[in-house]
Amino acid sequence: MNERIATQIDGVTLSLSNLDKPLFPSGFTKGELISYYVEVAEAMLPHLADRAITRVRFPNGTSGQSFYEKNAPGGAPEWVRTLDVETSAGTVTYVMAEDRPTLAWLANLAAIELHTPQWRAADATMGPDGVVLEGDDEPRSTTLVVDLDPGPGITPADSARGAILAATALAELGLEAHPKTSGNKGLQLSVPIAATPASEVFTFAQSLAKHLAVKHPKQFVATMAKDARGGLIFVDYAQNLAARNTVTAYSVRGLDEPSVATPLSWEEVAALKPDSRLRTSPARALDRLGRSGDLWQAQLPTADSPKLPDPLT
Repeated sequence: MNERIATQIDGVTLSLSNLDKPLFPSGFTKGELISYYVEVAEAMLPHLADRAITRVRFPNGTSGQSFYEKNAPGGAPEWVRTLDVETSAGTVTYVMAEDRPTLAWLANLAAIELHTPQWRAADATMGPDGVVLEGDDEPRSTTLVVDLDPGPGITPADSARGAILAATALAELGLEAHPKTSGNKGLQLSVPIAATPASEVFTFAQSLAKHLAVKHPKQFVATMAKDARGGLIFVDYAQNLAARNTVTAYSVRGLDEPSVATPLSWEEVAALKPDSRLRTSPARALDRLGRSGDLWQAQLPTADSPKLPDPLT
């Protein structure tokens, strides 16, 4: 039965359905997912602000089929903000999340994962069909992301060493990296930068990946070939392309259990052991926020964010 209830969040009326429906094998329900996103909104919304959101939806829970959704679904409420983006396949109308009601509405659609690009709408050029992704008018990214994808045999302690090595290389260039878990098994670094054409950020990220692979060949690999990644960390630089996106801080991941992409302190990274778990439950993520505040706030772009250096050679 498709049971619906009407509720108000910040003065907006929403119709929510099947709140008791389990979305994870552990029994974590859609109602719990909605509650988490409403509670985490104060910390999460600044990291979603002004960014197009790609959603990963699990209509029958994480044990069933999932799909990536870019276009706003039919029947989206008028109060949900959207952004048109030009793509090779035509105009895509993305959802943007500016408030708690939008997060609750997305969670009610079983949009468990929320992913965003490294650029904001304010730093993009609008063409006749939406934001222009390529050419001289491409978006200006305000974030450099370094995704450290562990290959077979890599432990959390290995990932921690890799993150520290990558952050050290960035620090030598005057860039401060901020770590978070991917919500699964890897670590990601985010660096706030002055608005820079996305293609230039991609080129720099690619050069950093190659630099790390050459300087630390026993830790890193810069190739996507899976058969070359055993015992190594793949530095995924492609997430810096204007058309790509990265899981947003505080997003839940669609795994066998609910786990959150969680900002970490460098002390926590350094303390990771081979048997450490990199997954954080929604309840624990909220508890961390209550105790430590938003550790990811430091990576939000500001007027003082540094310029991106030239690519490494």
